[in-house]
Amino acid sequence: MGVMPTQEETGLGATIRAWRGRLAPSSVGLPSGRARRARGLRREELAERAGVSIDYVVRLEQGRSTTPSAQVVASLADALRLSAAERDHLHRLAGLVPPSDAPVPDRVPPGVRRVLGRLGGVAVAVFAADWRMVWWNAGWAGLLGDPSAAPPELRNFARERFPVDGDAVHLAQWPVAVANQHLSDLAIVSDLRRATGRFPRDVRLTELIRTLTAGNADFARLWASGTVAAHREDHKTVAHPVAGPVEVDCDVLTDGDSEFKIVILSAASGGVAAERFGKAVGASGVTPAPTP
Repeated sequence: MGVMPTQEETGLGATIRAWRGRLAPSSVGLPSGRARRARGLRREELAERAGVSIDYVVRLEQGRSTTPSAQVVASLADALRLSAAERDHLHRLAGLVPPSDAPVPDRVPPGVRRVLGRLGGVAVAVFAADWRMVWWNAGWAGLLGDPSAAPPELRNFARERFPVDGDAVHLAQWPVAVANQHLSDLAIVSDLRRATGRFPRDVRLTELIRTLTAGNADFARLWASGTVAAHREDHKTVAHPVAGPVEVDCDVLTDGDSEFKIVILSAASGGVAAERFGKAVGASGVTPAPTP
């Protein structure tokens, strides 16, 4: 029986070294030079082409850094001239979901639809990777107002949070206060940056980023910070016109490769919060969205 290869031989660092070593300098417009001891790119040449520091390339290759961001991985893949299959492999070695050439999906998978249909007594909505709302239940419409009045292209939580001139997006039809506005805003921007790594060729997502960057100074500033994270939880107070102020916990679940965000609003059991929440989600005259 042969000896199994070790992580040092097949891991992220070793793979980057191997791909760097196979890439002839002349293939990327660099002189070969007689002083070279190896035929591949030098570390500093790879660093310059990828837009990262030499020290970071060294740490990656030595295994001292093992979780580069999606943006760094994409830059390395371009600099190393990887094939599509090699690019996907590099993402997996970095613990990332490979980017997709497909557009941001809007259709919720059947299994998720089944779960959503069985979540009684809470307010639930589903957002695509670019924060476009694609589905909501009657509880959501009762708590926050029916979002169906907004055009589908403007039914986007990021556009509501970061409006541009001419926007009239009101997914929530009455005021909603969050516990930490800055962290909430940063989480939304981070989600969008994460989505650009997953769906780098999606036209709708690219146009959204372009619109918000050009039209909203707060978004542009946060986008420039480069933070990549995921929106997970929050605490909100809904100024409901019938039930009064309703305190809710907001939890965000992500559906695997598609990056759907399932947003669940609920109140702690017992007490005034639960009573007001029940009154709000049971408001009459609202209907859930069509089955996605």
